[in-house]
Amino acid sequence: MKATEAKLLDFLKKSPQFVIPIYQRSYSWTEKECRQLWDDIVRTGSNDAVSAHFVGSIVYIEKGLSNLTSQEPMLVIDGQQRLTTVTLLIAALTRALGDIEPVDGFSPRKLRHYYLLNPEEDGERRYKLLLSQTDKDSLIAIVGGNGQPKESSLRVMQNFALFETWIAESKSNLAAVCKGLAKLIVVDVMLSRDQDNPQLIFESMNSTGRELSQADLIRNFILMGLKPQLQ
Repeated sequence: MKATEAKLLDFLKKSPQFVIPIYQRSYSWTEKECRQLWDDIVRTGSNDAVSAHFVGSIVYIEKGLSNLTSQEPMLVIDGQQRLTTVTLLIAALTRALGDIEPVDGFSPRKLRHYYLLNPEEDGERRYKLLLSQTDKDSLIAIVGGNGQPKESSLRVMQNFALFETWIAESKSNLAAVCKGLAKLIVVDVMLSRDQDNPQLIFESMNSTGRELSQADLIRNFILMGLKPQLQ
């Protein structure tokens, strides 16, 4: 296991792709959690005396060696909710900015190409974050600017709409939103398939949150032992 502190945007920018394995729960943050994150971002971005805001850890399994130079996707063990929510916020901000760049580095084009897309890739490799089940197609539609699928993810769509509303209400203060995003800090926790047991780590990290059912544990135990293509 290798853990380092990182700015969330830098972390997203250098990472080729994050994939939420099928054994993970679906995206579940409600308006309450989204509002808390939004308020923290605006508050942090509005105060130059605050240099950073910690939002938790991102735990994932590496496929290559001990760095992020590999172009293989990273399988997320913990941090799906934060990654997805920040992605939805950035996607909403990208649409709202038009041709405006309220803070250097926060033009719509840079936001899309740094944090939402891999512009030189095709197919699913084009997207920085791939969710599972119905969440996946909904997020792809939002990031890619496509129409929603027939079976869309209600939670993904609702939270995206929330961020669109809050951004529209903050048109005169978008610089604070951008600065707040730039100050978000995470702990980047990279696991090694050869040395770490992702199942034990998953159970340990979720032991203090919503209780995992026996079905959750059995499903995770079985699927984690398979290659991603087979899961």
